[in-house]
Amino acid sequence: MSIYIEDLSLSTDDEHINVLGKGHQRRTVLLDNQRLVAMLRNYLKQTGYKYGPLFRAFKNFRGGSLRYQSVQQKWSSYCKKAGITCSIHDLRHAHATELINNGVSLNTIRKRLGHKNLQTTLRYAEQSDATADAELRAWRRHHEQGYQ
Repeated sequence: MSIYIEDLSLSTDDEHINVLGKGHQRRTVLLDNQRLVAMLRNYLKQTGYKYGPLFRAFKNFRGGSLRYQSVQQKWSSYCKKAGITCSIHDLRHAHATELINNGVSLNTIRKRLGHKNLQTTLRYAEQSDATADAELRAWRRHHEQGYQ
């Protein structure tokens, strides 16, 4: 499944992309990283692309959609050079974990990942010990104030 320029909106303060997920369900994902938004704007300016596939392969002088398998192969070669084992899907897990550790609610993460069931999101969410400890300390301070 390709991402098309028509699926992308770079309107200021409403940058998002429409994606097609499992079960051919369409959903909107907020682009909340301003560096990423700036890079996308620059990429579109440099390439001059106005419509069609966002990322293109130029095999046999044709600009068709860049295939997932091609991206996967390139990613694997980068990981091998770096001496790490990490799939593209692992980045999704890492993003969910980062959101959890920064206090984003499970329901918001569920929606961002496109999960219908919160249990699915929980498999991705791995809170760090430091985050869990900080949350418990804040809870304890809040409740201790009520006893004074």
